[in-house]
Amino acid sequence: MYLRVPSRIILIGASTGGPGQIEKIIKALPKLNDTTLIIGQHMTDGFMPSFAKRLMEGTCHEITVVENGEMLKEEHIYLCCGHTTIHKNGSHLYFSQEISALHDFNPDINILFNSFVPFTNEIQILSLILTGIGEDGVNGCKNLSLKGCVCITEDESSAIVDGMPSRARNEVPNIKICNLDEIIHILEEFCK
Repeated sequence: MYLRVPSRIILIGASTGGPGQIEKIIKALPKLNDTTLIIGQHMTDGFMPSFAKRLMEGTCHEITVVENGEMLKEEHIYLCCGHTTIHKNGSHLYFSQEISALHDFNPDINILFNSFVPFTNEIQILSLILTGIGEDGVNGCKNLSLKGCVCITEDESSAIVDGMPSRARNEVPNIKICNLDEIIHILEEFCK
């Protein structure tokens, strides 16, 4: 099968309250035209396969829990675990994954998002911080914003837990602040 780097990538970071919101987003998405969606949802490894199965109900999108060394495919949705980063080998992007109790979060959204910073000149990247406790993902989102990527976070009324979105609103330059319905509309347009 021929693999190539997609021209557009959506990165989603979420924690507490995220699974239901991610499910709403995926069910609303149109065909991912030359777009790949990569999700960092804080969750125990053992629950990832059942979460992927739940997300596939009612959608035509292919959803995979990332494995170490897996090549990134366009028009695909990935769930990350542990310390997941993206790397390039020739014309292909591939995932590197380390599962370790040393990491504070599973997955570590900052590490995931920051691994995409070197590719901002060749890929159109949209990063999104959803509901959650704490600040994971904010640093990575900030670094993507500084490279000119579109960054979005939930507004206070939409976020189930407003920790991560609040930090993103305060620390990420030029971040768009939207409710979940507005986020879904922006992602629909981005995928066309």
